[in-house]
Order: sequence, then C-alpha cells, then structure tokens
Amino acid sequence: MSVQPSLFKIFDIYKTLWPKDVLQISVQEIIQVLEVQFGQQVAVALNPEAGIPGPVAHISHTAWIKTANTVGINVRTIGHFWNIVPYALTLPNAQNAIHILPVWEPGVVSSLYGPCSWNLNPEFFSPELAVAFPHLDTVEKQLKVVVNILHLLGKAVGMDVVPHTDRFSEQALANPQFFEWLQRRDLEIVRHSGDLHTDVQMTILAWLLEQGSAVAGLDIPRDPAIFFDQMPEEDRLQRLFGVVRDYTGRLQRRKKLMQQLYDEGFETVPATMGPPYRGIEVNPDQEAILQDEDGRIWRDYRMKEAKPMSRVFGPLARYRLYEAINNNSDWQLDFENPNRDAWTYVCEHYRQIKTAYNFDFMRGDMSHVQMRPDGVPENPDEYYDLQRAVKQYIRRDNPSFGFFAESFLAPPGEMAYGDECDHLEASLADSTLGDLQSEPVGTVTFMQEFWQYRTWLETRQFAPNFTLFTADKDDPRFDRFYLNGNELRYFIALFLTDMPSYMGLGFECRDIHPKPVANEFYTKLFVFQMSDGPKGTTGPYRWGTNTSLYNNIVRQKVLADRIFNVIRDAKVRWLIPPDPTGHQKILAWTQAQMPAYIFIANMDTAKPLKKMSLPKPAGNWQLCFSTEKATIEPKQFTETVIHLENILPGEGFVLEMLPGV
Repeated sequence: MSVQPSLFKIFDIYKTLWPKDVLQISVQEIIQVLEVQFGQQVAVALNPEAGIPGPVAHISHTAWIKTANTVGINVRTIGHFWNIVPYALTLPNAQNAIHILPVWEPGVVSSLYGPCSWNLNPEFFSPELAVAFPHLDTVEKQLKVVVNILHLLGKAVGMDVVPHTDRFSEQALANPQFFEWLQRRDLEIVRHSGDLHTDVQMTILAWLLEQGSAVAGLDIPRDPAIFFDQMPEEDRLQRLFGVVRDYTGRLQRRKKLMQQLYDEGFETVPATMGPPYRGIEVNPDQEAILQDEDGRIWRDYRMKEAKPMSRVFGPLARYRLYEAINNNSDWQLDFENPNRDAWTYVCEHYRQIKTAYNFDFMRGDMSHVQMRPDGVPENPDEYYDLQRAVKQYIRRDNPSFGFFAESFLAPPGEMAYGDECDHLEASLADSTLGDLQSEPVGTVTFMQEFWQYRTWLETRQFAPNFTLFTADKDDPRFDRFYLNGNELRYFIALFLTDMPSYMGLGFECRDIHPKPVANEFYTKLFVFQMSDGPKGTTGPYRWGTNTSLYNNIVRQKVLADRIFNVIRDAKVRWLIPPDPTGHQKILAWTQAQMPAYIFIANMDTAKPLKKMSLPKPAGNWQLCFSTEKATIEPKQFTETVIHLENILPGEGFVLEMLPGV
C-alpha cells in the first residue's frame, strides 16, 4: 500500500500517550499540530466541500488492501467522529487503514448493525468541533473533514456495507418491495408469500393518507404504483417521516406506522445466518417473548430445521434480492431471478455514501452468507453476491475501492453452503477477517490455522487477515483468548508485511481479565445501547490500564515507524516457517528481496526456550529489539548460524543488518 513517505516526526509524542489521554486534547491543539506537519492542507481538509484524496486514490487496482494493517473503530466508544483523529495519532504509520463501524441512525436496541435510515447517526456529532469551527455544524460535515484529515495522515478509510436494516427501517417502510414480509398471529406465521409486500404497500399508503404528509402541503398519490415505484425515495421519505434534521419527529412517525403494521401482523422477514437460511417458525418458548418500550409484544423466530450455526436475527431485515419459487410457499428462492431494482437500490446508495465521504474501501458485514444449497456456482454472475455487486458498482468510477470481507473461513457447509474460500473468490473479496482472534496464541490449533491462512494467502485470490481481535470478540465470553500472547499478536500484525491485519480499538491497552469485569470495559457491548440486562452499559467505554502491554506496544510502534518504509509490503522469506502440525512454536522470517530485518517469534506463551538456531542470511546482523525487554544487549552475529538463548514465553526479536555489507 503506497502512502506518503513522511515519518511524521511531529506526531511521535502522540504515539507514546494513552488513547484515553489523547482524546482529552482540545480540538485547537490537535489542529495546530496538524498545521505544523501539513500547513495549508489542513485548511483544505477542514472544508467539507473539498476532498483530500486517500493514499490509494491514484492506483487502479485493489491489491493494496491485501497487505493493509487495519484498525476498526466503534465511534460510540470514543464519543463522536472527531475523536477518530486524535486516536489515529496514537497509531504507527504501519497501521495504515481505518475501518469505521456503521455510521447510520440505529434502530432496535440502538444496534449499529441495524440501521434504520441512510442518515448519519446524530450521536456522533461533536459539539466541541462545531464550537471551534462553526461551519462544521452538521454530523455530515464533520465526518467529511475527519476522513479528509485521516487521508492527510496516510490512512485509507473504510465504511461498512450492511446487507440488512432494522426490521422497521425507513428503507423498508419507504420501499416494501425491496424486503420480504410475513404476517404473524401470535405463534403462527399465517402468510409469507413472495408478493406480500403489495399488501404492506397498501397498508402504508392508507395510513399515510389518513395521517397526512409529515411535511405540510405535500400531495399524496392514492395509487401505490405511483407512490412506491415512480415517486423519488427522498419525496416518499418526506411525506412518510419528515425532514432529516427532525430526528424526534421522524422517529415518532415511524413508530406510529410501525404500530399500524404491527396491528395487522405485518413484519419484515428476519435476517438469518448459516444453513439452511430459509424456513423459519415462531419460537414458542417463554423466553422468546419480548416487550418493547411501547408495550408491543414480539416473538423471536427459529429455523425449522436448524443446524449448529443457524441463527435468526429478529430485529434485522435482509433485502429481498431474489424472487421466490412458487410464491415462497416452501421458503425457496429463485437465484436465477434477481430482484434487480433492489440490487440497484442498494448499490446506488452505497455509491452515494462512498462519494459523499470519500471512503477508500468497504468492510462487508456477514460476507460469509452463501445461501445456494448447491454451493458456489461455477460461473457466478453479477447477481451472485450483493457485496460483490456493491464493490463492482463503485469501482466503475473508483478502481482502487477495495473489499474487506467479514467471514471466518469456517469449514465447508458450516456457515455457508459450499466452500467459504470459493465463495470469497466468487464474491471478489480482496481480503477477509478470518478467525485467528478466536484462539489463544500458540496453541496447536492456533498454529495449524496460521499455517492454513498462510497457505490460502499464497494460493487463493483473497488474503486472510492476521486478526488481533475485533469488536465481536471484545466480550466477556472471549476473555480467555487474550490472557497472554498479546504482544506477539501485535508484533506479527505489524511486521509480517505480506499479510493484512485487523485490530479493534482498545487492544493496545486491554486489561487481562481472568474473570469477567464490568461491561463498560468491552467494546462489543457498545455496538448497541442497552441500559440493563446482561449486555447493559451504564456509562462510557472504559479503556484498559494494562501498563505492561501498552509500554511494550509503544516500543513496537516506535520501531515500526523507524523501519516500515524499508519493509513495507515486502514479500516474506521464511527462515523457520509455520508448522502444519502446529507443534513447532518458533517462527522466523525476513524479506524475500534485499533482507534488512529478521523477525523471530516464540509462539509458545507458556514455556521459555533455552536456545534456538536458524540459518543466517548473508551479511552481518545485530540483535536490536525484544517485545518483552525494554533494553537488550546489541548482540552481533557474523557466523553462518544465528544462535539465541533464554527466549521468554511469547517473546519476539528483531535483528537488523549492519550497514556496509
């Protein structure tokens, strides 16, 4: 990935500060520091009408994301969009991509992954930024300038492409024809026909005619075909819900319309995960009954023929991308008969978002979904996968726009029909999240999966990520994955330069949790907003205070900034490769061409290693860094073999070629 060559010396101090402290620095001070580095470019970046090109805007391919080191940011944990900027100053240049978790107005339980409109989430507005720069008086303007500044910092910026919405989103209510619907009476789904959306359209239009336009004076056609098919969506939304800035008014109108549909038993068909995907029924269990704040009683759903990974997400509605076979009598889809207008609708909206905010890549949510029972077709077409379609639609004008897929590289048939690797290639994913974050470092399983990921990296068209952890895994249930080995996770992510990596915000100072701690310490529990219950939070996100981990990671940041321009994107030459059996715990690698640094990792986090040897590449080498020791003896190696002794559990080393050789 090509970025500006500057090492940004002016920012070095910020990379040593704790994130929670950097976020307290005033807007004006951050701007002054940026101006020292970038001069008048900062004024351009602060103009929401201007666009600062991203670091990959000049290239014509998407391969750059196959070596990008991405950091995922849940804006809710840091308060608002502006705080992405000071947090980014704590990152080394090697972490050169920022994934911003979903930015839209949320729906049920305020889940970021259940957007209820195409409007930005107003909670991400920074009053401090608006006071400092009064022209930045909307959340949209603020996001635009934040992306501009991140581009100045050499960071590519990614958005989420979410293939579903809140179950009663503005998207669904203004476009029933783009969603599947069912009609429920208590414990029974009484109708789920493929054309049920036409009844929903008539119910919505009748309600609107009775209530009148949300914006006074606007006419309302009585013909559903005119209202839903011919009238521009923006005009429909104004009549149904009102103007964008009237957040309270739009919500109240949406609730009233939702009540009307609820009274008639209409609901969007919930999104599902894992085979068999189709064929749901009401869950009759008592704990499957939910009551919302307005007293409505909801029922969870379940798969009729559930398999281990089957999930039904009641609050979410997936787009209706295909027509149904036999009017959906058996819950079967006709994959040869796409609902083309729905595809265009989704693709065009994401193109507009990319254009408005100048995003560089997309993170595809639930990219593991492959619903065809026969598996991946031999020749997938343009209607094979929605995220593939979004990527290709945007690339028509932005050829460097990359696709980072959320898939876990599960065994065939587990989370998708067929082979997930085949599906990722068919969907034109450039890189994928993978699941290395779901296993403690150094176990046999971890080592075997790492070897497998390297094999896929070298043989497949997509690049698996070396993932440290994610918002989904920053949850009390998964504390055991991160009890040790965290310095090594970061070490490999930064310095294994031919493999992409992904790190969720907060990893760098995350506390060790032998037992679960308060919910406010887990970023996963800020993906939604719940004030009570097992997932409830009652205050802001609380950063970890793991001084040992953070100090060790700061030293890795400093090293990365010193050497990364030398090793950026370099192909790896293994000196001690990953072991397919998972029992060899030592790794060592250098650069395939013009070796300048050797990296050694003891993946055994339980036992020290008394001694090790590896063949020395040509030249004289000097030990210069340890992940565990702040100071080390600069031992030189001039023989044909490198010998190291007394290697600590989970310790990583760096050797540097001496000049003049």
